[in-house]
Amino acid sequence: MTAWVLHVDMDQFLAAVEIQRHPELAGKPVVVGGRGDPTERAVVSTASYEAREFGIRSGMALKIAARRCPDAVFLPVDFPVYEAVSAKVMQTLRDFPGAVVELLGWDEAFVGIDTDEPMETAQTVRRAVFDATGLHCSVGVGDTKIRAKVATDLGKPRGVFQLTRDNWLEVMGDRPVKALWGIGSQTSKRLEAHGIRTVNELAVTADDVLAAEFGPNTGPHIGRLGRGSGSAVVDDTPWVARAHGHETTYQQDLTTPDEIREAIGELAVLVEKDMRQEGRPCQRVHLKIRFAPFFTFTRVRKLPEPTYDSAVIADTAFALYTKLSDERPVRLLGVRGEMVPPEGGYDAPRTHGRRGGP
Repeated sequence: MTAWVLHVDMDQFLAAVEIQRHPELAGKPVVVGGRGDPTERAVVSTASYEAREFGIRSGMALKIAARRCPDAVFLPVDFPVYEAVSAKVMQTLRDFPGAVVELLGWDEAFVGIDTDEPMETAQTVRRAVFDATGLHCSVGVGDTKIRAKVATDLGKPRGVFQLTRDNWLEVMGDRPVKALWGIGSQTSKRLEAHGIRTVNELAVTADDVLAAEFGPNTGPHIGRLGRGSGSAVVDDTPWVARAHGHETTYQQDLTTPDEIREAIGELAVLVEKDMRQEGRPCQRVHLKIRFAPFFTFTRVRKLPEPTYDSAVIADTAFALYTKLSDERPVRLLGVRGEMVPPEGGYDAPRTHGRRGGP
């Protein structure tokens, strides 16, 4: 048998869960985000396919989504429910005979599996997820992770698609580089400055050209994305967090230093709680701040010594704010504590997992 990588991605996950809870919403444009109030400051977490037809996308402000589709049903995010459904999905994948599962998020995962019938196996996995949850997923089949991940989008919704070394450029070659997993609008613009617009053009670009633009590591990596090559290792090693953070978008702008200090302190307490549960103290403090109307800055400072103390974290974050010398109203704050590495570091050798095909 041959080793394959499957990428399993739940279709419109949060919206699908909500429609399952509220069957009367089936076929309607559904938007999940924030507290479900499009007059408040919050963003779209997931939109149903019907809502997407109006141009509504994840990350869009709810207010914009409401303007694009005034008849959409807006629902609040319900994390405990989604986490419970996600756990059932992932357990279904782990229970599949011979599968090794690498989580990518609560609605997607890589599955490494040996089979001589990868498309049939993918359909069987898809049916197993539906039988367990009543929810649909799409499955990409590939001989590398990048090919499996890209294939999923080509199979959506409720479908299966296969990309391998043999058909990669035939299927992907004429598509824009933004169709690749890991290439966003900024990278796309930088590639276009070199005359690289399509996957075909990226695939034949020399690594030294890409390294000169993006650096000695990132440049060749982007070239591998264009060729669909790269890792085929599906690894079920538990993910280890590097940091914990919390952020809040305020319904009313914060306008005074005292308000900002108090808000930072509240976020720092949440960060301390997460780090204590992790068992690793903070060594760097990250501050994210968004001034009205939409100017975002991030700043980082290393602590003299690691600590769990939320007061120290808050004082450091507030000092980063004051150093900006910016008196504009604040609409968003985020505090993130980067923890000391675990014993052995993040890149310790992994002893299990499954290698996919070529």
